[in-house]
Amino acid sequence: MKCYKLFARGEHRWLAFTQDEHKPGSIVDTNQVVITTSGGAILLDPGGIEVFPAMMGALVHEVDLETIGHIFLSHQDPDVGSGLALWRQVTRPGTLVHISALWPSYVSHFDADTKFAPIPDEGAEITLGGTTLRFLPSHYMHSPGAFSVYDPAARALFSGDIGAAILPDGPTRDVWVSDFNSHVQYMSGFHRRVLASREARDAWVEMVARLPLDFMIPQHGLAFRGQDIQRFLDWLSGLDIGCGVDAYRGRAARG
Repeated sequence: MKCYKLFARGEHRWLAFTQDEHKPGSIVDTNQVVITTSGGAILLDPGGIEVFPAMMGALVHEVDLETIGHIFLSHQDPDVGSGLALWRQVTRPGTLVHISALWPSYVSHFDADTKFAPIPDEGAEITLGGTTLRFLPSHYMHSPGAFSVYDPAARALFSGDIGAAILPDGPTRDVWVSDFNSHVQYMSGFHRRVLASREARDAWVEMVARLPLDFMIPQHGLAFRGQDIQRFLDWLSGLDIGCGVDAYRGRAARG
């Protein structure tokens, strides 16, 4: 698994762990993000149990595990956090897991001994050292209880499944989108199917468009920076989403 440094200013860093060449072919590639600060570190969507060994192998070269006191789960899917029981054993005692208040009793099926810090629907903030991170609502994008993470100091956004791309197998890529128009083909089907609410989509785009941003990284695929962030927001705003509803109409037509 590769580590990309997305941002670095002293002890304040954004690290993306991704492109695991040895993962089982049956699982989707994921981006695990770590934010380090003078006051400790937080894991963002640290991944499923299948990628834990590769993630650990890469992480220990960059981060002291004793500094990790927080884990953030953007939503409840297994590729986001089914490795929780393993992370609890290697991070410091009392590590808090931040997730929508909808999900602790469900995600406890991954690890009943996890110490959750439920996030209310309107969001929350945490401060690590001098760095304040904001958990921003992204409900129904695709999960009914989901959050993005905004770091004003780094001008960075972890967007969860928003902006995700399902990339074909092939040579190792850079972590950044280099040709937005070409990249759309890897995002389109995923977003049309997993995003359920146009109202939620419009609200999220409006919220993010107001943020000073230098880069945005989703849980799958490549990261966006510079003008590609606005290109993504414009593309997402015009996308026909909720395509799974077509199955209902087809069923009704068949009688």
